Amino acid sequence: MKKTNPLITGTIILTVTGFASRFIGFFYRIFLSRVFGAEGMGLYQLTAPVLALTFSVTVSGMQTAISKFVAGETSTRNYRASFRTLFTGFGISMLLSAGCTAYIYLFSDTIAANLLFEPRTAPLLRIIALSIPMTTVHSCINGYFYGIRKTSVPSAAQLVEQLVRVGSVYLIYAHYTAKGYTPTISFAVVGLIIGEAASMLVCLAAIYFRFYSLTLSHSLFRKIKEPAVTYGREARRLLSLAVPLSLNRTLINFLQSVEAIYIPQCLQRYGYNNAKALSVYGVLTGMALPLIFFPSAITNSVSVLLLPIVSEADGSGNHGAVRRAVRTSIKYCFLLGFLCTGVFLLFGRFAGTFLYNSALAGSFIITLSFICPFMYIASTLNSILNGLGRTGSTFLFSMVSLGLRLAFVFWLIPVLGIQGYLYGLLASQLLQTGLCVFAVRKYLR
Repeated sequence: MKKTNPLITGTIILTVTGFASRFIGFFYRIFLSRVFGAEGMGLYQLTAPVLALTFSVTVSGMQTAISKFVAGETSTRNYRASFRTLFTGFGISMLLSAGCTAYIYLFSDTIAANLLFEPRTAPLLRIIALSIPMTTVHSCINGYFYGIRKTSVPSAAQLVEQLVRVGSVYLIYAHYTAKGYTPTISFAVVGLIIGEAASMLVCLAAIYFRFYSLTLSHSLFRKIKEPAVTYGREARRLLSLAVPLSLNRTLINFLQSVEAIYIPQCLQRYGYNNAKALSVYGVLTGMALPLIFFPSAITNSVSVLLLPIVSEADGSGNHGAVRRAVRTSIKYCFLLGFLCTGVFLLFGRFAGTFLYNSALAGSFIITLSFICPFMYIASTLNSILNGLGRTGSTFLFSMVSLGLRLAFVFWLIPVLGIQGYLYGLLASQLLQTGLCVFAVRKYLR
């Protein structure tokens, strides 16, 4: 029965795809760091907050809303209603993405100079702006397929996006270097556009064939007794769920963006020049942190599985199952984290030098190794709390943790340098884990 459970099957598919994508992305980061250097990686990483903010504004909440309402409608085989949900949410998100694309493209110089404090990111922002509508398309379609529990489509789109992005950047790099041109970090941004386009095409093909197959079987147009639903009512229903989710996501991403933007600025207050600050920032966010986060693919997949299991157990009053989930999660996440901490402590310096040709990356990996047990425990407990319906608590814990990190950014980096931020990462993760454990304390008795 477990083998035929779509939830188990979907989780396995997402886990395998997640590992494959992280594996490809991990070596892609090594390639970027060696070709474009630490400063180029710093410039590239500075554009990430802009993408994260636009995603949270345009489609993050709508993707979840589409997934939720499509799941309820397809259980009744009312395909017409599920497609209406998809197209309505798609239309709303595309309007928002068009506005964000135009704004970023037209005001890229202002954003680069006044918000990112790095004018050299302006041409990168103009290229990145073109990816926003593509991201919106495949995110909405992915929400539909998540709702009907066909995770193979989002997984395939994710894998294709990674493969095409990496392959296109390598081909562009090889072509231009063969002609004697010096590679720039804009190659990586162009690769991002090509990868997003490939992912969008996969999703469009999948939704077309599903629509076409249902039309041929007349299932889409079967007579179903239902109240007349206008697109206006459908839009209001979707927005009632999507807007609060988007606001929460936007607020968190905004604070994360402030953190990312001001780390190089505070490093300059510590005494670094602009190039040195960007290089240190690039080593941390583009080299050390991806390696630290690599094993979290396991806990992320466990979290996907835990949420519906805990939700079902809590709804049926099966507190014993919730208690076992909490205790087992803490136990095995601590063991996994302890193992990863030991590996990073022993081989962190070697990994930094061998993979990135950077002794600084090795130093960061060793310091950040202590974050692993707390990070893995917090991720699974957050999923359990969401399954228990305590989404407000997880949002509050994330905000408190971010607030503490920002305090370290503004007050300790100018005094201690990047070590001040590393201490902030450790302190904030320890705080968030402690808050999560406190929130589930009754299940530990």
